[in-house]
Amino acid sequence: MEKRGNGREDIRQRAVQSMFDHLSSMCEGLVAVDRDVRIAWMDDKYKLLLGIRDDVTGKVVEEVIPNSLMRQVVTSGKPILLDIMEFGARSFVVIRLPLLGEGGEIQGGIGLVLFDRAEYLKPLFFKFSKLQEELNRTRKELAGERQAKYTFSQFLGTSDVVRQVKKLARRAAQMDSTVLLMGETGTGKELLAHAIHAASVRALKPMVGINVAAVPEALLEAEFFGVAPGAFTGADPRGREGKFQLANGGTLFLDEIGDMPLSMQTKLLRALQEKEIEPLGSNKVLRIDVRIIAATSRDLAALVRANLFRADLYYRINVVPITLPPLRERGEDIDVLAESILDRLRLRLGEGPRELDRSAFEALRTHDWPGNVRELHNILERVCTLVEAPVLTAEHFAAILPQTAAPAAAIAAPSLQLAAAVNQAERSAIAAALEQSQGNKSAAAKLLAISRASLYERMTALGMMSKG
Repeated sequence: MEKRGNGREDIRQRAVQSMFDHLSSMCEGLVAVDRDVRIAWMDDKYKLLLGIRDDVTGKVVEEVIPNSLMRQVVTSGKPILLDIMEFGARSFVVIRLPLLGEGGEIQGGIGLVLFDRAEYLKPLFFKFSKLQEELNRTRKELAGERQAKYTFSQFLGTSDVVRQVKKLARRAAQMDSTVLLMGETGTGKELLAHAIHAASVRALKPMVGINVAAVPEALLEAEFFGVAPGAFTGADPRGREGKFQLANGGTLFLDEIGDMPLSMQTKLLRALQEKEIEPLGSNKVLRIDVRIIAATSRDLAALVRANLFRADLYYRINVVPITLPPLRERGEDIDVLAESILDRLRLRLGEGPRELDRSAFEALRTHDWPGNVRELHNILERVCTLVEAPVLTAEHFAAILPQTAAPAAAIAAPSLQLAAAVNQAERSAIAAALEQSQGNKSAAAKLLAISRASLYERMTALGMMSKG
């Protein structure tokens, strides 16, 4: 065992000597100092580099090399691995290392001149500079993505109901309370959320959004609270920030919050109440400062009554409720909305200007717009794609909106009959699914290809909850 140990020590000494010999042959100069920072040895290359002919052994290193930092290395015992040292009008690229005794005590130091001109490092500096520029540019782009994209001026409309919504939203922007935006899909809830953030004191901070309905339930916690480094097999060893961390100091927009699973509602409520989160796989609690703007197209009050949405979370987010009106209730805004959309389409498609004549406006005003402003945008883009005429008329919309050709009175009765037929069809489908699943609502929802929350919502609306 002793021979083996001595053998390893011999190899270590040979390795140290070999490394020193290699460095000595590769570098442009070498100097060693003792524990008093006096020069113990300087090779001929270093003397030639400095223009020294006399023996400098025993001299304090600063007398020979004024800008030397060998004293710092000997005092601290820490190396300076790469530095540029000025000597007169010249610059040297140097490495400085402490020399340790067998017991680990500092016995001196050694300095090596890697290059006699700093210019040799220019390719390395250039590469580092380019990487730094790319990093800064990426950070700016990412910061831009997390800023508000819309302002109140882009929430178009002159109707009384729109004026009231904007007035309430501007007031909400001056406060820091949670806002709940309610309205049908396509009414502009996301646009209004961005506008509120842009007009608030948090405008220069991040605006981060997440569509709750678009994230699988198993991933929601990680999306909200992040993942600690190495939290589970396959996780990023660097960890991953969640939406709360990304939005810290700014605004977090929770779109379609009515689709949030009950288990996640509990964790979200705690985060809002305590103003702290715990990343997945971590025992560390992080303080957060986030303003919440939530949005939903569902009837949250009905979901609370059906025990599908926590009442305490509902009261927590329903501090400043704002209901966005559907497009059919503000027909006088269709003109300005349509013209604005046509202008944006012209710029995007690179075509000439398009106009709507009076008959086209009438056709658009008589449509029911179940998809609201989003549907209006879709219809106008479709017509612009299919029709080359610079002036669009009611005839151009007839194929897409055939019901606009019929008087409103003529379609009133059939629409009521259609609504009754749809409700009856839904009742029959739900009853059949419940019967097939033996009353298991989760299984019935899967058979119907809808979420469990949607099933409860439809059953409540259709008066079927008593049927189990």
